Amino acid sequence: MADSSVKKVVLAYSGGLDTSIILKWLQTTYRCEVVTFTADLGQGEELGPARDKALLLGIKPENIYIEDLREEFVRDYVFPMFRANAAYEGVYLLGTSIARPLIAKKLIEIAEKTGADAVSHGATGKGNDQVRFELTAYALKPDVVVIAPWREWDLRSREQLIAFAEQHQIPIAKNKRGEAPFSVDANLLHASSEGRVLEDPAVEVPDYVYSRTISPEDAPDKPTIVTVSFERGDAVAIDGEKLSPATLLAKLNDLGRDNGIGRLDLVENRFVGMKSRGMYETPGGTILHAAHRAIESITLDRGAAHLKDQIMPQYAELIYNGFWFSPEREMLQALIDKSQEFVTGDVRLKVYKGGVHVIGRSSDYSLYDQDLVTFEEGAVAYDHRDAAGFIKLNALRLRTLGQRKKKLGL
Repeated sequence: MADSSVKKVVLAYSGGLDTSIILKWLQTTYRCEVVTFTADLGQGEELGPARDKALLLGIKPENIYIEDLREEFVRDYVFPMFRANAAYEGVYLLGTSIARPLIAKKLIEIAEKTGADAVSHGATGKGNDQVRFELTAYALKPDVVVIAPWREWDLRSREQLIAFAEQHQIPIAKNKRGEAPFSVDANLLHASSEGRVLEDPAVEVPDYVYSRTISPEDAPDKPTIVTVSFERGDAVAIDGEKLSPATLLAKLNDLGRDNGIGRLDLVENRFVGMKSRGMYETPGGTILHAAHRAIESITLDRGAAHLKDQIMPQYAELIYNGFWFSPEREMLQALIDKSQEFVTGDVRLKVYKGGVHVIGRSSDYSLYDQDLVTFEEGAVAYDHRDAAGFIKLNALRLRTLGQRKKKLGL
């Protein structure tokens, strides 16, 4: 039932059919003023039509917000996450998950600016995004009202949605009248596809689903060599050219796309309790992930590196589940950021037919000592004879356990 106290709502609005239906539904059901917010996160779509569609649906020009968030997205969300080498369930680079807290944060900022008492989103009641949007909203504005139409309305089929759109004179593109073959979410970090033709995990992803990468088989037969430079854990340059965060990621995306990098067919465990099959394309992020681990391999102490690897799954799960603005994520971030103090240097990579291969790494802060690891004898600060005592001390408890087993005849 509609909350009659809601006077103004800020809607996360893409300009597409579904959010246009939501916009009109909010107007007719809540009889409230609607403010639209459209975020440019590098999804690769022209955002002008979103403004035009909002105007067509009766939104006042001063209530239409469109913001270019690409630099903020990469600088303040993607890069901090990549400092942790975060990968949900070991492989998913969290492209959708990391975008939601930024969108929700902006919804709240606009709500505060315009005096709105509610925010609304188009996430369904089965997915993770509803959780991510709403946890962020409540963390930043505890008294906000969140309207989730997919959990409230009685529009249960595509036919009903189309009928509602026709009734309220919402323009419908010809290709939107039937069931979409799959759903897509995209931003500067990745593109994800799920549903319909992808629901059977035993069936290979059709070629037409891919939008950010060419097939590895069709990639050039000659490898491409690229150098990524880091400062304090963040990528700052490609082949010696200093670039802004968003520009750098976009350039890595182009490189990854042309070489078939970053495809992932995944069955994951959603936070809401079900398994979901999705296809993710993260071309630039896959290159960046490999490069960051490579520069850490020579600049991080063993204890620090292993501790980071231990907390990474928890950190990744917090982002996946929507807890970006939780105290535990911020505490882990402080630890991660401290570890990046000397993660500075260059990584050389070879990208070739779907593969990313590290072929060199260097840093003024490198802990790698060639004199220590060489098999050649020389003036080395390592005495081979010291290893005997080291081994005996570490073997003491194992020998004690072995003696007990022997005594008991086990």
